[in-house]
Parts: sequence; C-alpha cells; structure tokens
Amino acid sequence: MPWSVRWVGGRGAQSQKQCKKSSFAFYQAVRDLLPVWFLEDMRTMEVFHWEDGGKVSLYSPSEALLYALVHDHQPYARHLLTKFPQSALAVPSQSFSCCQSSAPHLAMAVRYNRVRILFRILKAIQAFPPSDRAGHLDRRGCSRVEGGKTAVHVACELVRPECLLLLLGHGASPCLRDSAGNTPLDTLLQQISHTPAANMRAKLLCLDCLFFFVPQDLQFAMKQQLLDNRQQWQDLLGENMFQCLVGLAPPSLFVGAMRVLIRTISPEHFPEALDNLPLPHFLKPLDLKLES
Repeated sequence: MPWSVRWVGGRGAQSQKQCKKSSFAFYQAVRDLLPVWFLEDMRTMEVFHWEDGGKVSLYSPSEALLYALVHDHQPYARHLLTKFPQSALAVPSQSFSCCQSSAPHLAMAVRYNRVRILFRILKAIQAFPPSDRAGHLDRRGCSRVEGGKTAVHVACELVRPECLLLLLGHGASPCLRDSAGNTPLDTLLQQISHTPAANMRAKLLCLDCLFFFVPQDLQFAMKQQLLDNRQQWQDLLGENMFQCLVGLAPPSLFVGAMRVLIRTISPEHFPEALDNLPLPHFLKPLDLKLES
C-alpha cells in the first residue's frame, strides 16, 4: 500500500525520492478518505515533503486542510479546524501557495464548491481577533495568478450562490476591487452577460444575494455599460433590478426591509437565523442546513 512508505533518514537523491513517495502517499490517503486518526498519524510521524533549498518538512495543519478541501474530506477538515483553528488557517509553505501574504483556504473552498467545509472555516474564523478575521475574509489572491480576487469575487465568477451567501453573511466585504478594478458585482454582471445564457437562474440568485449586502451608492465599473445597452440589460436583469443598479430608481421598500433584516443577523448565527426571519423564498432553499 502506498501509505505504508516511511521516511528514511539521510541526504541525497535517494532520500529525496523516498520523501516524494511518502508525500504522495499522504495525498493518496486524503484522496481515498481514510480515517482521521490514520491521516494524523501519517502527517505527524511519517510524511515529509521538500521545501525550496532542500529543507525537509512535515505537513502542517494548513497544508493538510488544503488537501482535505480538494478531496472533500469533511471529517478531516472538521478535525483540523477544531483542534488547530489558527494553524489550520495559517499561510501554507511556498510549495502550496503562490502568494505568502495570506492563506488561500476560503478561495479554495469556493473554487471547489466545498460548502460544508467553507461553513466550518467561517465559523472557526469568527473566534479570531477582528483584524485576523478581516484578513481571512477579505484576502485578495495573488495578482499574478488569481487576479487579486477575493473569495467573494471567486464565488461570483464561478456562480456559487451558497458560497456567496455564506461569505457575505459572515462579514466578507462585497465592495473590494480586484487587480483589474472590478467589484464582485462587476464580476457577476460579466458572467450574466456571457452568451449563451447558461446557468442564468443561479447567476440571478447570486445577484439577488449580493444585492442585499452591497451599499446603495456602490460605484462599479460596468455601470456605464449597463446604461449604454439598456434594453439588453433590462431583458437580462428585469426592469426593477436594472433601475436600482444604475441609480435610476431607489430600491423598493421590500428590498430595503430585507437589507435591514439580514443585517440584524450576527455572523455567529448565520445562516441558521435565516429560518426565523420573514425572508423571501429564494434565500431559504439553498443547501445551508448545516450541522453546528
């Protein structure tokens, strides 16, 4: 079995080859959804990987969580976030992250649509100091590889309504710009404009979710494009949404009331408290019945 490989001490090509075998064994073990106790034995006692400069290193909880995200190993992710909340969300080594400014776990969870693991990450972040919490929630990805996008941008780009609602409800900003100057609203409108209009229901659901969290005076790059192609965008968005987005009409009383209601929910009680509020149906069928 590949995960029976153990580290053999010493230096040189043979040691590095053995290290790579052991490293891949851990990846396979997470991929195969092996039990948590087995994975932790491997991570802490057997499995090594090579860093730049020939340094041998154990897998950190942060790196193990990235593997758990990729392979949707929910019990392992829960264990790491419960036992090592700070180190599980720390910056991984350079072998795992193109950018060492902050940890990529939120964006990774969104990219792979790991809704339940994302939920657990967000709950763990709520216990962090406010400055650390904001650093995780509003992390901008590497400008060279990720275009400076936040996790909210990624949720809009990939049309992940559940991920988007979780992020916004836990305090992620809907107003930050990526390296191209686009807000999440710009990113989502670009997706809506793509033809053919695939997955339009999910795109409009994302827009409805985002609309409840953005400030009324948000300035976004695509506003002029909407005005220049009014009929096209009215057909895509509906007249009421179009009028509100471009500032030709204020939000309806219903939308204003919904914004107030949603903002009464603290991140600690999101999304569970949605069920206790008179919110529109589209905010409730999302698969957010997540165990605490």
